[in-house]
Amino acid sequence: MNQLVFKFMTSFRKARTTMTTCFRWASLLLCLCLAYPVSALAQVPVVPAADHGALLASPDPALARNKRLVYDFWREVFEAGHMELADKYMAETYIQHNPNVPTGRAAFVDFFSRVKKPNPIAPKVSAPLVAITAERDLVILTFVRELSDPKDPAKKYTTTWFDMFRVEAGKIAEHWDPAVKP
Repeated sequence: MNQLVFKFMTSFRKARTTMTTCFRWASLLLCLCLAYPVSALAQVPVVPAADHGALLASPDPALARNKRLVYDFWREVFEAGHMELADKYMAETYIQHNPNVPTGRAAFVDFFSRVKKPNPIAPKVSAPLVAITAERDLVILTFVRELSDPKDPAKKYTTTWFDMFRVEAGKIAEHWDPAVKP
């Protein structure tokens, strides 16, 4: 019986020591978290890439071609408003997943012809482009997006916006972005 009590007491002491150690570490961690300055949690601003040529490069010729197709579509049709060039880049059966823009190439052209007038085509995308990612038949353009801080509208912060395209037979066949209805 004495041996049983001894084992119980030894186990109890070990458990109490382990709990005390855990409590001390948890207390230390809590103190460090509370002492950590809030400014250390500040966001690192999103910045655009300076070299679009590097973004367009790929060791895979098919991916490089798809990147260039989407990049030139963005520059010539979307940014410069040259809707007459849409058939060069977009499949007739173009599928649109943005809830504010109709699906189909003709519907896209009609919609954007009403809101964009043709401008000179710039040699590079003018929106603040962060990255161009290509995988299989998909190309993603990632942009800097600057917004007003909801807690202080006088302050701005940056985040990202993306446009993803599916390329089929050398034309843009489908588009996604995170747009929501107004």
